[in-house]
Amino acid sequence: IAQKMMPGTSLEGSHPTYTYKVVLLGSMSVGKSSLAYRYVRNDFREFLPTVGCSFFTQTLNLEAATVKFEIWDTAGQEKYHSVCHLYYRDAHAALLVYDIANRATFNRAKLWLEELEKKFLPDEIVIALVGNKTDLAAEREVTTEEGEEFAQTKGLLFMETSAKSNHQVKDIFMAIVQELLQREKEKASTPSSHGRSTVHLEESRARMKCC
Repeated sequence: IAQKMMPGTSLEGSHPTYTYKVVLLGSMSVGKSSLAYRYVRNDFREFLPTVGCSFFTQTLNLEAATVKFEIWDTAGQEKYHSVCHLYYRDAHAALLVYDIANRATFNRAKLWLEELEKKFLPDEIVIALVGNKTDLAAEREVTTEEGEEFAQTKGLLFMETSAKSNHQVKDIFMAIVQELLQREKEKASTPSSHGRSTVHLEESRARMKCC
């Protein structure tokens, strides 16, 4: 099991380095592994079901900071569900992935959210709801508006993606980076405050809203 990683492990002048643990959660065959592979390798591959957990890393050299992502891609099969909490322990961000052409996977994503809400306080983790497989738009069962509305009611980031066509894959990870760095900035300016105001959440949603 990974040890807890503290973000901001090094400061080089005014250019900090942060290491963030990101987990992908969702039903089997929603494309979690393909999303991670597309993001890290910029290539598409259809994977067999993940056994246990797969691991990817990605480093972003941004103007404000260097961000190192440690991406944990969890198995979607029900038989692995009981051990998934071991993989998302100490996560800084989570992607709740569903298949827009399969309503059952959207309902399952809602259940994953309930589990995360039991384990984390709102300011402890950034959560994004991700409707994958926009390339299957003709078979869509979950509308964009439905996903967006649910995300807004829960204060989640939201975006629809396609690992196959590379639609908004980098965008959703960048949205997570921006939210994590915004929280770092807020913690630095108000070290005694652990909460985030409604205004901040609304501003965040406005920044990350999908087109």
